[in-house]
Amino acid sequence: MKKIMRTMISVSMVAMLLLPGCGNTKEAEVPFAPKYDKETEFSLTVAGSYGNFESLEAEFERFYEYYPNATLQYVTMDDYNNVISSALVGSEPPDIFTTSSSMIGNEMYDDMFEACEVLSDPSVELDYSCIRDSLIRTTDSGDVVMLPIFTTSYGMLVNMDIFEKEGLKVPTNFKELMDVCAKLKSAGYESPVMGTDRFNGSGLFNCFVYPMFAYNVIKNSDKVDALNNFESSSGELMRPSLERLYEFVNSDCIDLAKCQEEITDEYEAVIMRFFEGDVPMMLATGDVVSGTAKRESKSDAFTANPFKYRFFTAPAGDDGGYFINSISICFSVNNHSQNIDMANEFMRFLISKKELSNMAGLKRLITPVDDFSTDELYSALSDISADRCFSDKETGLLDPAVRQFRAAIYAVGNGDMTVDEAVAAYGDIPEE
Repeated sequence: MKKIMRTMISVSMVAMLLLPGCGNTKEAEVPFAPKYDKETEFSLTVAGSYGNFESLEAEFERFYEYYPNATLQYVTMDDYNNVISSALVGSEPPDIFTTSSSMIGNEMYDDMFEACEVLSDPSVELDYSCIRDSLIRTTDSGDVVMLPIFTTSYGMLVNMDIFEKEGLKVPTNFKELMDVCAKLKSAGYESPVMGTDRFNGSGLFNCFVYPMFAYNVIKNSDKVDALNNFESSSGELMRPSLERLYEFVNSDCIDLAKCQEEITDEYEAVIMRFFEGDVPMMLATGDVVSGTAKRESKSDAFTANPFKYRFFTAPAGDDGGYFINSISICFSVNNHSQNIDMANEFMRFLISKKELSNMAGLKRLITPVDDFSTDELYSALSDISADRCFSDKETGLLDPAVRQFRAAIYAVGNGDMTVDEAVAAYGDIPEE
């Protein structure tokens, strides 16, 4: 019987609620110790869809310190999602390959998951306790066959120099946001908060209130099936988030017309507009933040006047922000690998607080480990209380329901629907 992936919801939530914050460390990590002779000669291929993977190649170099006779390479596969299953059993199969949470439950990947090594098998000797519990995915039989390498989230880039100059603290809840924006507005900042007005997940409305909605869904888990089945009455679960969004877009916090005019796409334009240096807070996802390092030198404004910036959760809630963590990519090991012992050995090396943090830092994505302090850019995430930290899979929401919420916030945020109209129309709101 083929393995179908599922999410460990209850166990993960209990584990998180025992912790005082999102990024708290567990017990000290045991340093990596090679299992095999240093002179062992072998080659490994890692396959994925990334056009380049500098952070992984940096890990190759670090691994060579333990196995100098190894040869590791990363290869990009065109049409990755459609070819990976057949490639794993081909004449030159990759030893390690990228997987994603979006593949879970999709029948087209059943053969791919069948080809995955069981990383939780004691014989593999792979300790993944450094990874946040809520990010671990298992098969129905409880096997771990994929481990997160990078994660992302929703929030905002903050120009720390502006806050220091104006003598302000970065807001952590909605009231503080209103107060801070009023002061920034009076100080001459036309739109204290900016972002891209797009339907997709990187859109400013989604970055601001989707985590709030997801948190509400988790607190009302008995209504998840109704949401997924588009039962119209379940639209009421959107009301708190829609009302908060309406309050936000009609405040002094954001000039929506200015955002629409000056930020023309959801990636490049977001970063380059932020680097102009006059935007205190820019709503964005971690995937957008990952592109900042390479674009600092491309911005004449930033090059002339560089400033410090960090990533925070969007302060949409009365009691604080919400950290919803999503997996960007996972690594799996091909059980058809001709060098499976060494593939497992590389994974044993890589899956550690030190190496995963190094990789995430180079890529500027959020580390999947339980300690954010190693990366100043994301260190503020450690301050979010544990009960406001969760993964996207813990909501139980299916993609159609997520898209309906996205349609609702896009309509309400742009003034095309009232909150009442959007709530009543749940299940039938037109998607862009």
